[in-house]
Amino acid sequence: MKIVVQNAAFELGAEVDAMRRGRSDIGAIASFVGLARDMNDGSDVAAMTLEHYPGMTEKALAALVEEAQSRWTLLDVTLIHRVGRLLPGDPIVLVAVAGSHRGEAFAACEFIMDYLKTRAPFWKKEETQEGERWVEARASDDAAAMRWGKTD
Repeated sequence: MKIVVQNAAFELGAEVDAMRRGRSDIGAIASFVGLARDMNDGSDVAAMTLEHYPGMTEKALAALVEEAQSRWTLLDVTLIHRVGRLLPGDPIVLVAVAGSHRGEAFAACEFIMDYLKTRAPFWKKEETQEGERWVEARASDDAAAMRWGKTD
């Protein structure tokens, strides 16, 4: 299991290769890469800054991955979330889940991403032509997390 909060960009191919290196028990790796967009809520976004509380964030991410591991039989998980100033097109988050079969890998990957959007202690500030603004969780993100049931 790899859980990292970092400023630097990540490389999807390198992360997936690292997960499967030396392993023949993995039958599937499902992944999600989130990217910074240039538009949100009808405004052009020039950049965004992601902030977090070091230590607390990593603990919350580890608890999230442990929850996924308690629901599905997973062979490995990589969760990388960037912080700092990001430009449109920059990668923000990587969730990669390895399992014996695709069903569990897909489900766990989606579960982790749904909860990342609502439970992980990150704060997002966007830079627009109108100025800077803090971004709230969307109702659709809350609804996505709720379909998995309460885990708090």
